[in-house]
Parts: sequence; structure tokens; C-alpha cells
Amino acid sequence: MSALFQPLSLRDVTIPNRVWMAPMCQYSAAPEGPDTGAPGDWHFAHYGARATGGTGLILVEATAVGPEGRISPYDLGIWNDTQVEAFRRLTRFMKAQGTVPGIQLAHAGRKASTDQPWKGGAPVGPDAHGWQPLAPSAIAFDEGHPVPDELTVDQIKEIPGRFAQAARRALAAGFEVVEIHGAHGYLINEFLSPHSNHRTDAYGGSYENRIRFALDVVDAVREVWPDDKPLFFRISATDWLQDAGWTADDTVRFASALQEHGVDLLDVSSGGNAPHVRIPVGPGYQVPFAARVKDRTTLPVAAVGLITDAEQAEKILVNEEADAVLLGRELLRNPSFARLAARELGADIHVPDQYLRSA
Repeated sequence: MSALFQPLSLRDVTIPNRVWMAPMCQYSAAPEGPDTGAPGDWHFAHYGARATGGTGLILVEATAVGPEGRISPYDLGIWNDTQVEAFRRLTRFMKAQGTVPGIQLAHAGRKASTDQPWKGGAPVGPDAHGWQPLAPSAIAFDEGHPVPDELTVDQIKEIPGRFAQAARRALAAGFEVVEIHGAHGYLINEFLSPHSNHRTDAYGGSYENRIRFALDVVDAVREVWPDDKPLFFRISATDWLQDAGWTADDTVRFASALQEHGVDLLDVSSGGNAPHVRIPVGPGYQVPFAARVKDRTTLPVAAVGLITDAEQAEKILVNEEADAVLLGRELLRNPSFARLAARELGADIHVPDQYLRSA
């Protein structure tokens, strides 16, 4: 039988197959008004199409734990009850199609308050719904980006509670999986990496100090997230800075710590914390980082990064390089990737009654 279409059980949640949707921001929420940060018709159609296409797990895009944690004013958020009710529409539909609904909780840190990518993605100010970003250290992400305000210790200690409140709301909204966004140069990743964290207090300097904030967030979320539901963590396995920042060895070491604190799966990506780095992008280019964690720890992992066809995805699992694959751009191109891959690999998959003639 196809490895790609074997179910995977994490805690008491069983995901029907290993074709998962990576979180990808749509930058399509209202930037102001009563529906600020709430999913709308675009999100329902977007995620609904991938659910009817047979995707086993859908991780809804980076969803901010507070207004200042959004990457852009157009990002999703889950800091109020209006947003929770809007998310219920998505999770009900996903579950009806046999898809497990997950959500990625996030804080953008110094990379917050930017425009929609198709408008250039540059930082925006108050005149365009923007705000002043926050970060571990007062270091701008890149030229043309504002210098963020350095978080005080009291501010740092308050943020894990925001993640916990967001996790409670995610549960009320019907999500079965929560993922903490610790990758791509956003706030948690900024604390982890010496490239962006120049603090000299208990949250900076040594490896143990730099992981403190991330583990505080994990602990806060795990405390309120039900014991029978899995918790994921997304990591940038390397800054691609030739050992000058966060490294693949750091990731392996950190994976074991995350597991000890109740994380059930590591979603292994890379980059995003340093601009203008050279990344050898190609088919499956990040899979070796997932394989390294899987080989050296007992923590389940998911691989992501230019995984674009059924045979490639199947091989990753058969070779035990990962426990699941996360697809991004390929699922944007082809919402029914999972159903087509099942046909190619001779596997059975749920097909909505309305689409049975296509099977």
C-alpha cells in the first residue's frame, strides 16, 4: 500500500493521509473594522477546495495572536470571538470532507506591518493600517525596514499568554491541531537565532537563553491545548548563514527539547531570518533537514519545500526521511493533488459524493 495514503495518528487525532497543506498567508483579511483579521469568502473557498481535493491535514495560514503580531494588516488573527465564529465555518466544512483542520499561531516580530506581497510587500505605517514592530533586539530586518522596538522583559513574559489565549480560541473554533510558528524570521525564530537576538539578559546570548522564549510559548500552549490533541512546531532548520546564525545542529538539539515539552511533530522549513542569503532552491531542497531530525531524534517530522509530484512525495516517506509531506505551491496550482496522487499510486481516498463521477 502507498505510504503517502496511510493514516497517521498523533495523540488521539488520526489524519487520514500524509498529504498535508502547508500554511501559506493569503493576505486577504479585512485590515480594519469589526471583521479585522477574520477569514472571509476567499478563505472559505481557498481552504474548502483543498479539503474537497482530499488533503489529509490543512494548516491554516499564520494567524496572529494579537493585532501587532500580523505580518500585514491583511493577515488573519484569532484574538477575539468574532474571528472564532468566522473560523468555525472553515473547520466545519473541512471536517465534513474528512480533512483534519489545523491552524498556525504566529507573531511576526520585526517583520510585521508590511503591505500585501503583490503590492511590493514593503513596510507600511499608520497611514496604511500599519504599526511599530517589536523584536528581541532593536535590529531592522533589512534596509528600508524600520528598527523595531526592543521588547522589555515584562513584554516578553506577556506574549506566551497571548499564544495560550489564541490556542483556547482555536479549540473553540473547531481546530484539531495547533502549530506554533517558530520559523521564517518571525518573532520566535528571532529569539532563537544569534543573528537577530543580541540580548544580554536571560533571553539572549547562550543557546539555553535563546530557546527560553520558544519553550515558554510551547509550555503556555500545551497547558491549555487538550492532552488528546497534537501540538506542532514549525522551525527554520537553518538561517543559511554558514554557521553564523541558527544551524541544522541547533535544530536537532532543539527538537529533543521540544519533544520533552509536549510537541508532537516538527514541521521543518528553513530561512527567512536573514535577507540576501544564498539558498540552493530545488526539488525537495529542505527534505534533508527533516531527515536529519528524524534520524537523530524520536520526534515525528514533516518535510516541506518544492515537493511537487506523487512519486517524489511517496519516496520521501518510503525512505523514512519524514513522516508526512507538506505541500505549498503545488496545492495552490492543484487543489486536488491528493486525489490525483491517490489515483497515480493506486490508493483509496475519500471523494465527496458530488464528485464521485470524477473518480
